[in-house]
Amino acid sequence: MSQDAIKLPVDVACILHLLPHRYPFLLVDRVVELEAGQRIRAIKNVTFNEPFFQGHFPGRPVMPGVLVIEAMAQAGGLLTQLSLPRDQLSEGKLFYLVKVDNARFNRMVVPGDQLDIEVKVKRLIRNMALYECAARVNGQVVASAEILCAEGKE
Repeated sequence: MSQDAIKLPVDVACILHLLPHRYPFLLVDRVVELEAGQRIRAIKNVTFNEPFFQGHFPGRPVMPGVLVIEAMAQAGGLLTQLSLPRDQLSEGKLFYLVKVDNARFNRMVVPGDQLDIEVKVKRLIRNMALYECAARVNGQVVASAEILCAEGKE
């Protein structure tokens, strides 16, 4: 798919065609920037209605760090999908998280925050992609990691 064919922002209806994730595990609401094959910027709106806030933690809701990592991985999957030629786009193609390195959490993510997720392709290796990821809230990095994802075999 050429960059010209992609109309930004990419909304959740399109994201549902590109990722197999569904409630309560779809963690990307919108794609706001895309450089095909290079980088993506996506948004996750964090609301008190998220099911994980019931138990993490009662009286002091905090988004689990592993879900921030998962949101970055999903944005990486969208980068890969949106970078494919239109005739190769695959609805619900599966990408599996293989490895997470250098994960850092700089501050808690709480209800009302908007995660601004930036993912850059660091390296492509056959059916795998190594991504450099950062999630920000109000311009401040709240989490970062290098994530390796592999395409699942059908």
